[in-house]
Amino acid sequence: MEDTIFGKITRGDIPTEFVYEDEHCVAINDIHPMAPVHVLVIPRKPIPKLADATDEDQALLGHLMLAVGKITRQLGVSEGFRLVVNNGEGGGQTVFHLHLHILAGRDFDEASLARGIQG
Repeated sequence: MEDTIFGKITRGDIPTEFVYEDEHCVAINDIHPMAPVHVLVIPRKPIPKLADATDEDQALLGHLMLAVGKITRQLGVSEGFRLVVNNGEGGGQTVFHLHLHILAGRDFDEASLARGIQG
């Protein structure tokens, strides 16, 4: 896998303020937020996209979900947030290192899914 900006961030090569950090992942504020709260949860293990994950990654993927819960409670948005994973160029992924988007701080509805996360 080609090194990405997220790989450099998770290794500490690029100084970044973490919203959350543990041995398996980090979370940072998105530099182009699409909601008042827009946090990226990035695994330290470089997986290019969700579809590239294997059975070996099952525990890590579960860990990411639990980390999202911790992060949303920490940020005070656990009662209403959207979790997004873009997979591949056609799915809107621009950095090919798996990451989860936590979007919160405004109301979302089911209809906005059809219009994309900016809905």
